[in-house]
Amino acid sequence: MTAILVNELTKIYGKTKAVDGISFNVEKGEIFGFLGPNGAGKTTTIKMLVGLTKPTSGSANVAGYSVVDNIRFVKQRIGVVPERSNLYDELTVTENLRFVSKLYHVSAQMREARIEKLLDLFQLTEYRDRGFAKLSKGLKRRTVLAAALVHSPEIIFLDEPTSGLDIMSARRLREIISDLSKQGVTIFLTTHYIEEAGLLCDRIALLVKGKIVKIDTPEGLKNMVQDTPILRVSYQGKLDEYILKKVQGESVSSMNGELSILTKDIQASLESLIRATSEHDITIQNIETIKPRLEDAFIQLTGISLDSMRVDKEVKQ
Repeated sequence: MTAILVNELTKIYGKTKAVDGISFNVEKGEIFGFLGPNGAGKTTTIKMLVGLTKPTSGSANVAGYSVVDNIRFVKQRIGVVPERSNLYDELTVTENLRFVSKLYHVSAQMREARIEKLLDLFQLTEYRDRGFAKLSKGLKRRTVLAAALVHSPEIIFLDEPTSGLDIMSARRLREIISDLSKQGVTIFLTTHYIEEAGLLCDRIALLVKGKIVKIDTPEGLKNMVQDTPILRVSYQGKLDEYILKKVQGESVSSMNGELSILTKDIQASLESLIRATSEHDITIQNIETIKPRLEDAFIQLTGISLDSMRVDKEVKQ
């Protein structure tokens, strides 16, 4: 059963195509990932699908209803978790959940039982009477997600759900998202985090400059670049952008004393690497050939470096 059906969806702001004729479908219970850097069109797509902005052209049906002609029916069936909190600092956790449940016309008979269930599910019971402003980032994200589920929606839209969270809070949130999918809730997820998309998503759409480059399972995306090996190089010394440009390869990136070279010509890449490092007092400690990971598939299929993704995350946070 199709939960979301999008056809040639386009959004233009002035002379800029924020979203450029994208088409895809999401099945019921699927975790569908939108992966791309800032400015790719991820948030704009969500805004169109949840009725916060109208498409310039194209169509989208969510939960069986047009987002243009029947947005009221769409909103009754979806939950939205924006990247930035949409709850009230001056209210407690329970008061926020109660307020949102009234907005969605959850009956008084069901309201309190539903709130209790969500407090337990998100491990928020001990914080129920704490002001939202006083919660940690992780607890705030759990509360916002709980609020989005208070009316038992069919589809949840998550915009950068673990952005800025510590490792344990992010892990807990991913577990909850995975459990929701197993219960039949459809998850539409946007994220900068390539590893997170690989862990959570059934399928991933790679979005660049408003266009979908590829849609496939995480494994399918990796298989697309299996014929292009990765050279993983550990080194000592300062390897700046000027030196990286001297190394031949489909893509070259460096992080934490490790260099990744996606290459179709191992010999040429190695020769250029040796020349570049010997000229700048850099010591190569180890070189190994490995199979491409999802991060490597992303680089080759989109042409966007992991460095630019990391910069985008830092700016957003």
